[in-house]
Amino acid sequence: MRKYLQPVAFLVLAVVAAASMWFYVIGILRAHQIADAEAKQIPRGNLSDLYPRWLGARELLLHHRNPYSRELTLEIQESYYGRRLDPARANDPKDQQGFAYPVYVVFLLAPLIGLRFATLQIIFYWLLAVLTGMSVWLWLRVLRWHLPAIMVAACVTLTLGSFPAIQGIRLQQLSLLVAALLAGAVACAARGWLLAGGMLLALATIKPQLTWLLVAWLLWWAMSDWRTRRKLVVGFAAVMALLLVGAEIVLPGWWHMFVQGVRQYQQYTQNQSVLEVMLDQILGTSLGAALGHAGGEILAGIAVLACVPILWNLRHAPSGALGFGRATTLVLALSVLVVPMYAPYNQILLLPAIFLLVQSKDTFLGRSRSARLAYFAGAFAVGYQWVASVVLLFGYFLFSRAWALKAWTAPLFCSLALPILVFALTLLEFQAARQGPRLQVSSATID
Repeated sequence: MRKYLQPVAFLVLAVVAAASMWFYVIGILRAHQIADAEAKQIPRGNLSDLYPRWLGARELLLHHRNPYSRELTLEIQESYYGRRLDPARANDPKDQQGFAYPVYVVFLLAPLIGLRFATLQIIFYWLLAVLTGMSVWLWLRVLRWHLPAIMVAACVTLTLGSFPAIQGIRLQQLSLLVAALLAGAVACAARGWLLAGGMLLALATIKPQLTWLLVAWLLWWAMSDWRTRRKLVVGFAAVMALLLVGAEIVLPGWWHMFVQGVRQYQQYTQNQSVLEVMLDQILGTSLGAALGHAGGEILAGIAVLACVPILWNLRHAPSGALGFGRATTLVLALSVLVVPMYAPYNQILLLPAIFLLVQSKDTFLGRSRSARLAYFAGAFAVGYQWVASVVLLFGYFLFSRAWALKAWTAPLFCSLALPILVFALTLLEFQAARQGPRLQVSSATID
């Protein structure tokens, strides 16, 4: 009876945590944003990240208009923000909402361009929720972690009730679609369906900054045993060829416009990686502005180099082996760390690494004090968002609505530390697995 009640209790706690986070986002964070926008005259429209891509696809495919053009960007702003941005207004958003995607994203959106956008928003909202929930099951399969159905339901609930997932769903962010495609690609490869895995991997490149590291790893892994794994490369190359040729047909010379659009996007948003933001906060505004970018690139290079020996040793891991899944989790954790855009919704890619760390908890808890402390710090960073949202929920209804609204930043406190801790712990997990049960991680390694 006790063995049955524990999963049920965990599911109940997951539902409470997820509900509190959804309330926080809708009832507290959104209320703060609306009040702040009214006070500073910041425009608010549909705020859907799908809209610029959908409008660009519709105008290109139906009216042969250039989605990268300044004219279309201004039209996008009118619906996304509610009006065109005015450079003379200091509080206007910096993101111009240009079509900063490879043009072949229009092929994925083509079936949707005939819908009214209000209808599409509802459909895409639920589609992202379903795909994100399915990705939980896929990652558990990749990691060969066979949980009872009630525990899988709890994992899905917590994932859909996490801030990265909620933010991505409410913004209709294509990062969640890409994350699901990557989960499908890796799951197919793990099952031995290499052709399908390569095809899904190619489709995921609609956001190349999120996918290039995983693409590089999977192609390297496939070419390490060409005879048995070549189908993955064939599937990837075939779909990429179709996408690129099709893109050139619908918009000749598109890649020049795409590169220019990405450069402009980086200029007006000043996006930074997690590591660059971390350095800015540590060094301060003035010194961080001078050293943050260079320092972030150096730290990113160190992180990549730290992963290379691990991936080299696992390049021959069979597709169905746990080593293949573990290597993939490391690459995705690295991607979140170094991608030149700090956005919580990208942290949905940390999901398999978090599962791996929970699965490997005994690796840390049975070792040195510093390793246990590091693990507890990571667990705190993962769980803090729900603890804070539950506190705000009770505070909102039982204490003071004004207090809860004033404390709107509380659940976001660990959002910067989370990808850093998850990546570091994943590296330590590989070190512990390699050295075996006698490993004692020194405090210098953690500190």
